[in-house]
Amino acid sequence: MYKSEQLAHSIRQLIESGTLNAHEKLPSLRDQVQRSGFSLMTVMNAYQELESQGLIYSKEKSGYFVAEQITLKPLEQYSVVSLNSKIEINSLVFKYLKSIQHESVIPFGSAFPDSQLLYAPKLIQIMGQLARQKQSYDQTTSLPPGNLALRKLIAQRYCMQGIQTDPDDIVITSGGLDALNLSLQAVAQSGDYILLQQNVFYGAWQAAERLGLKVITIPEHPQHGFDLDAFEQVINNYPIKVCWLMLNSHNPIGFTVSDDIKYKIAKLLHEHQIYLIEDDVYEELFYGGQKPLSMKYFDQQNLVLHCSSFSKTLGAGFRVGWVYAGKFSDHIQHLQLMSTISVNALIQNALVEFLSHHHYEKHLRTLRLSLERYKKQFYHYLKQNLPPSCEVYYYPSGYFLWVKLPNSLDSMQIYEELIQLNIGVAPSPLFSVLPAQQHYLRINCSFESTPKIQSALEQIIKTIQQRVEAVS
Repeated sequence: MYKSEQLAHSIRQLIESGTLNAHEKLPSLRDQVQRSGFSLMTVMNAYQELESQGLIYSKEKSGYFVAEQITLKPLEQYSVVSLNSKIEINSLVFKYLKSIQHESVIPFGSAFPDSQLLYAPKLIQIMGQLARQKQSYDQTTSLPPGNLALRKLIAQRYCMQGIQTDPDDIVITSGGLDALNLSLQAVAQSGDYILLQQNVFYGAWQAAERLGLKVITIPEHPQHGFDLDAFEQVINNYPIKVCWLMLNSHNPIGFTVSDDIKYKIAKLLHEHQIYLIEDDVYEELFYGGQKPLSMKYFDQQNLVLHCSSFSKTLGAGFRVGWVYAGKFSDHIQHLQLMSTISVNALIQNALVEFLSHHHYEKHLRTLRLSLERYKKQFYHYLKQNLPPSCEVYYYPSGYFLWVKLPNSLDSMQIYEELIQLNIGVAPSPLFSVLPAQQHYLRINCSFESTPKIQSALEQIIKTIQQRVEAVS
């Protein structure tokens, strides 16, 4: 970590802990030099970084001050445990994805960060160098379970978080969704009960529909994100075979569940011998502090299949994921050989080079700072300009904002109006089958503010405002 990053991190902790209050003046640049022992340039860089993140602001000839921080608003609570024996969502997802794929559409509905933040130049350079070497295309060493050097590097990353991992426990897959689908096929079959969160990545609904599973959903907790009481109630009353949960940087809402609740979830899973497929593709996109723990950290009986991917951090073109499969490794490899067969050998080799020389960590630091800055800018703009009857939920990770519309509005109608204007947003029917939760939008806010982006945001606000006025 650079010295300016160290100083910025220290000041950030003081702000987030409440030691420094809103509108309190920070030490001048020269005073901070005296206190910290850092150079004037280092202090200036730290203050400028904090300012770009919206944590502090400057006044001409007065200095720097602590900005008013975003207050997390509790989620709307639904105390409904829902049993869904027949899921029909594939057609909706297909039509939605087709509608937003044209290059003219402003991709606020995309599941990926802005490509301008991804595709690290160093990784592209490595790809170019390897592309000229014939051995880089040798697929033999990339067949399931995947490139051994890459599996070793991923295993090291687990070990750095206190999760002892053997490279043989890792299976490389064609992206995170492939890892999730293969894991579900390995542990569940038609007619089994699966537990999902009420709002969840649509890939989980699609997988449940395809495999003929009976889905039970539990509501999000308005304060903690995960409703532990509802979870315990369900597993005590239904023969749940497997859970599919996202607990870090949840998609679409954005919350991260505390380690204390994760520990309690793990304990209940062990007591009832229930498998967990952990969707953790946003694990690296946390803001400040330390990387949140995965459920695998608390797993003592090899019940957790942890799935992640490089596609959300390096780009959709590097669609390489993995599953920490443990005892299911052989089974998943057999399933893989009957479907995707193997992951591109050239990309796996490039990732080995990129990760082993620590380029990935540098890229992640830059990516996290950009995502945090843009997300705060989107939040403040939407909060200030949307009708008062709308609410915007902000959580400090990832790049999604979850917008609650008035109950009288249908998010599908908003989406359909906007897509005609070449603006994409993600309506809540993609994430929940409950009729009571059809008035939300997920907005991807990973974009730098440009005239084009600003104009699209203004149009979203105008469309919602017109709908609110029409039903008033």
